[in-house]
Parts: sequence; C-alpha cells; structure tokens
Amino acid sequence: MPTSPASPTDVRAQWAAHNPGLDTSPMEVVGLLKRATGLLDRAVEPLYAGAPLTAPEVDTLIPLRHATDPVIARSLAERLGLSRAGVSKTLAKLEKRGFITRTPNPADRRASLLTITESGAKAVDDLFPRQLAAEVDLLAGLGDDREWVLRALGRLVETMEGQGRHD
Repeated sequence: MPTSPASPTDVRAQWAAHNPGLDTSPMEVVGLLKRATGLLDRAVEPLYAGAPLTAPEVDTLIPLRHATDPVIARSLAERLGLSRAGVSKTLAKLEKRGFITRTPNPADRRASLLTITESGAKAVDDLFPRQLAAEVDLLAGLGDDREWVLRALGRLVETMEGQGRHD
C-alpha cells in the first residue's frame, strides 16, 4: 500500500539525521515557494488548454504589451528574473508564430529590439484577464494578511537579488 509523502518538517529532520552538518534551513522557505508555485500553476493551467500561448509565453509578452518603446531581450530577462537563454528560446518561438517582431538595434548590433505584434497583443488581451481572475480566486482567502504577504515576499526578493549580484 502506498504511503503519503513525508511532511516538509519530516523531510528536513530526515536530512539532518542523515547528514548532521548539512544546513537544511532553506528547505522551509524553498519548499513553501515551490508548493505555492505549483498551486498557482495548477490554478491557471486549465485556461491554457488549447490556447495559442502557454502561461510562460504570456508572462514574457506582458511587459511588451503596453511598452511605448521596443524592448531588448536582456532587460526583459532581468525584469522577469529569468535566464537570458531561456527568454531567448521563448522569444524565438514567439517570433516564429508571429506574436513578436525583432528588429536590429541601431545602438547595439548584438541586441534586437522586441515589439509585440497585433496578434500577440490580442492573445494577451484574451488570456491575461482570465489568468488574473483565476489568481484573484486563488488569493481571495488572504484577506487582511495580503499586505503582510506582499512585504514578506518583497523582502525575500530583495534578499535573493542581493545575493545574486557579483559586481
């Protein structure tokens, strides 16, 4: 008979017992982040069944949707907190399907200027409001804790961004 997975506390204790010198403290925060991300993905997944875009593609297009000037991929990757390679791969797929255009950047020949196309804007305008509605439903239970959660997540992001800088 299958058993249910161990709780995060049990898993942390098992690792600490197995390897007493191992700092298992990140497991609490990272485990909750992964669980929250999984729940969010599961809530919006049905919206994208048969849609012309995936949820990550919509996330990539959103900053382009109301941009008044073309955007470069490097700044898009930084804004999204994603790797340049991953964003580049997504952009190539979006360009191939006609959701964005790339034009040479006269100021830097190594970078292209990205612009959302009319079909890209239409797809975002159709999908993103439905995604937001699902997220509203998912987060409705926060109530008065919403501001506290935002401050805590903001602090977490600041900490993580500070650790990622190697100037």
